Amino acid sequence: MSEILTIGMPDCRGTLSALSLQEDKFMLYQGKDLEEQAVLQTAARMCLAARTAPKTHGRDTIHTYVLTGEEKEALAKKMEEVGTREMGEEMWTWYGRDAKNVRASKAVVLIGTERKQRGTKRCNLCGLGGCAGNKKAGGTCSFALLDLGIAVCSAVTTASLDKADNRIMYSIGKVAEEMDFDPGCAWLGIPLSSSGKSIFFDRGITHS
Repeated sequence: MSEILTIGMPDCRGTLSALSLQEDKFMLYQGKDLEEQAVLQTAARMCLAARTAPKTHGRDTIHTYVLTGEEKEALAKKMEEVGTREMGEEMWTWYGRDAKNVRASKAVVLIGTERKQRGTKRCNLCGLGGCAGNKKAGGTCSFALLDLGIAVCSAVTTASLDKADNRIMYSIGKVAEEMDFDPGCAWLGIPLSSSGKSIFFDRGITHS
């Protein structure tokens, strides 16, 4: 399968097909096939959890995508490209390591938030002199990042309840900003795996 599943956004580039099992006359299903479907069902619920998570000021600026197949591979390749640019030979201690996890995962959930200022008076939570100072400095609204954190926490809680192995990755989010997703957003990525042992721990590689 090669598609981007977009959930709840007006500019959707894909559609989420029915994930219900199709009955056949034998009524026998391979566990691996069911696990593939279960991961996509979990990804869909994670997008829902991000959408319904509490928002600062009640403003919804959350964007979500689910990557599989060729789109997931394109993400992994871009991670290696950015890692080489940012870290040189040490790329494999971070971006390369995470790209390996992306390739081994069944799907990647992207959750982002719009960076733009909220226009909140008497705030200055960002420490840049309020919204005007934040915009002049090219900053990101602190409330936007709060919303992203809340949405991601809600999403990974959903994954945990579904028993799907997952890990929040900044490296995916940084790379997503350079790819063909919604501009002006800050992103975090969550790869999902269904294996006998979590692929996201005991990776044996650390970075400074």
